[in-house]
Amino acid sequence: MRSAGKIPIHDLARPVLPLPIRGLNLAGRPLASRLLSLDPDQLLEAARQRTRLEDFGDASFRMPLQALLRALDGEAELSPVGRFLVRELVVGLLVSRLRLEELLRRHPEIAEEPIHAPVFIVGLPRTGTTHLHNLLSCDPSFRSLPYWESLEPIPPSLDRQPRDRPDPRVVRCARALKLVLWMMPLFPALHAMAPDAAHEEIQLLAMDFRSMLFEVSYRVPSYAAWFMSHDQTAGYAYLRRVLQALQWLRGPRRWLLKSPAHIEQLGPLLSVFPDARIVQTHRDPVHVVASLCTLVTYGRRMSSLRVDPVAEGHAWSCRLEGMLRASVRDQELVPLRQLVNLRFDELVTDEPACLERVYQLIGRPLDERARQRLSVFGESHRRGARGRIDYRLEPFELDAAELRQRLRFYQERFGVPDEGAEERSRAPVAMTKTA
Repeated sequence: MRSAGKIPIHDLARPVLPLPIRGLNLAGRPLASRLLSLDPDQLLEAARQRTRLEDFGDASFRMPLQALLRALDGEAELSPVGRFLVRELVVGLLVSRLRLEELLRRHPEIAEEPIHAPVFIVGLPRTGTTHLHNLLSCDPSFRSLPYWESLEPIPPSLDRQPRDRPDPRVVRCARALKLVLWMMPLFPALHAMAPDAAHEEIQLLAMDFRSMLFEVSYRVPSYAAWFMSHDQTAGYAYLRRVLQALQWLRGPRRWLLKSPAHIEQLGPLLSVFPDARIVQTHRDPVHVVASLCTLVTYGRRMSSLRVDPVAEGHAWSCRLEGMLRASVRDQELVPLRQLVNLRFDELVTDEPACLERVYQLIGRPLDERARQRLSVFGESHRRGARGRIDYRLEPFELDAAELRQRLRFYQERFGVPDEGAEERSRAPVAMTKTA
């Protein structure tokens, strides 16, 4: 039964794509693998030709790149359109690597840029991290990453960009986003995006090919296994270099960052950013599973010949359980003075109090000017303004009671109430090191 006022997705298993996309996929199947090679050497050469540059930096990126391309070629069941899009993605990431190394060669002083006490918003997908990120980004004292900059972090000119002229990267981002919305018209209700909205640094981590971006976007289980079995400190060290470059190009210096991927990488993150401030959001994990499985499965239509909601449900319920167990294990690594926990129900019912706690964490008051900016954004970006999706477990053949039992350890650790049930307490989550 459909929940009142919510938007159902009827074509998760059999996506209905625009007619031109269906035509391209049908016509392109016989030739796609030959014309759109995912051979790593060919992609490296394509990036060199686009930039007339040679230096990709530290060669350690080649191992995850090869693991990714093997998985894309052998597991992702890419459609011809999907194969074209993923090829462009990988070449674009390699182009960004080349531009970054050339920028650092021309301006070695970038390596001295300080990254002071960056704020990382972490927490599972669908727990309010995006809203909180965009909300706090309204404060001009923070430096966030707009979506257009995440796609093309280093400008082709390798110069600092004038503030009084439109950046052509914004136009290219808007064009790409139109394609996404054409193929996935319900996406704004799942995850609102705009060229100038704050975006995750998961795209910057992807420049080193150590990122959850790939397993969220494509069915690549062997790459996901590689990612989970290898230490990711090198990826965070590379992220720091990119942030230094972006800071030098556009300033200012107090970074506000966000990605759910960080909850299982707190050790590597803190080894590279030891003074980081961590804001972790929490929500009923059963709702999160239904929501994320829907988002991932709906997104598969962009690139895959076949979409299997049941397989996605099994894979992502297990993946999220692993992330939650890592979170419970590793939050002990974060110094108490650098940590705040926020429950989703608190964010919904008392957002101002949550913001006060975040500003206490970063060591400055929430002044009246910032308060007004945040209030204006909050009023104009209320949850569900673009419609709400009807998130259900049934398409994924997942049982709510079984999930609840598996994930109860997390709710008990952080005092997270069952969503839809009467809340046990309105008290803030205690910032304690004990279970």
